[in-house]
Amino acid sequence: MQLWVVSGLWLCCGAALMCALLASQGRAAQPEMPVAEIVVPSGQPVTLSEVLLDEATGALWARFRFVAPQIASTADPERSSADLDHLCAALAVPYLRHYALQPERVVISLSDRALAFGTVSPEATQYFETYLIDGETCIWEGF
Repeated sequence: MQLWVVSGLWLCCGAALMCALLASQGRAAQPEMPVAEIVVPSGQPVTLSEVLLDEATGALWARFRFVAPQIASTADPERSSADLDHLCAALAVPYLRHYALQPERVVISLSDRALAFGTVSPEATQYFETYLIDGETCIWEGF
């Protein structure tokens, strides 16, 4: 499995675009950079945890992992679904275009806490959605 971790993103919340990127790609981890809170339809606080580029399935998948501490208290999948769609369209699509990436799938995830990728945590509240990207459009696939 080939997995790249991309972290330390600066975000311009108004335009939801990345201002700079630090990529580890097998090198020593870069110092953590602060990230801005991202504005989503529900109004809950959301921050980008990391972007993972994964070729485990034989095709490139881009995983955008976000922390949204309030999802544990609201436990409202409908509310979070709109946020996931928004994060795909407003953040993932511009990111993919900027870095000329064409993944087979995009996974957007929200968790009430930061978790290492692949970690099982029964007490954590997490939501995941899978999308196909067609031009500038996120097409929901669902798990």
